[in-house]
Amino acid sequence: MPWHQLTITTTEKSAPKVAKYFSHLGAVSVTYMDAEDEPVYEPRIGETKIWTNTQVIALYELDVEPESVKAAINAKFKHHSLEHWAYEFVEDQAWERAWMEFYHPMKFANRLWVCPTDQEQREEGTVCLTLDPGLAFGTGTHPTTALCLEWLASHDLTGKTVIDYGCGSGILAVAAILLGAKIAYAVDIDPQALTATHDNALKNNVVDKIHCYLPEDFEPFDADVVLANILAKPLIDLSHSISALVIENGDLVLSGILAEQADSVIEAYIEKIHFSPRVQQEDWILLNGQKR
Repeated sequence: MPWHQLTITTTEKSAPKVAKYFSHLGAVSVTYMDAEDEPVYEPRIGETKIWTNTQVIALYELDVEPESVKAAINAKFKHHSLEHWAYEFVEDQAWERAWMEFYHPMKFANRLWVCPTDQEQREEGTVCLTLDPGLAFGTGTHPTTALCLEWLASHDLTGKTVIDYGCGSGILAVAAILLGAKIAYAVDIDPQALTATHDNALKNNVVDKIHCYLPEDFEPFDADVVLANILAKPLIDLSHSISALVIENGDLVLSGILAEQADSVIEAYIEKIHFSPRVQQEDWILLNGQKR
């Protein structure tokens, strides 16, 4: 089914009000996009951060008249900054499969392939993790995930116990098992992430070696390797709990950290973790170290 798409640029203060009124006028979806390539860093819990100048994009069914919607928005917000109206007729498509046109096999440390379905690589001396975009974050395309996969594929995990804290799609837990880990525990606050992790473990024939938990159901214990690919603020807030999960001389791997945030994260863990030199990809940092 095709759609009418209306786009308007407005201020950070006005954008939520305009979005709400689009919905009041019958929009089936309303989204925000950056109008000026302005970075937005992680919000506080319960906070939604948008850009100083934000595009508000609304989709309408074909029986809605775009000019009527535009007129109503202009009348309602005549004292607000509204710029760059745009209209587009959008054909419907299988959005997940369309995104996969840009998702291709990736290789990490010459040992690990991450591939979409039907593009699996069978190369001697490597393992292949099959993963498609789904409910939860984590396909290996983002630098934070790629850094963790590179670390996993560069280390001997044979027989080790792994905790993936903030597991998302479960890609790190699944990769760890494929690379030789004995068992992996996947923890996330989002039930959909646990569903995605289970599904990906099943797809890769390792479901018997991965156990999924919400944080309140997870009983802490010492693991050989603990990975936490989340964001700097929760890494800092949870530093005591996360570092306590690592066995003495075990490995801690932290990602989801912007370069300018690395020192603050290190400071939160330095009492218990001896860090190796940081690893950077684009603007993102991976920190790894051993439990003192």
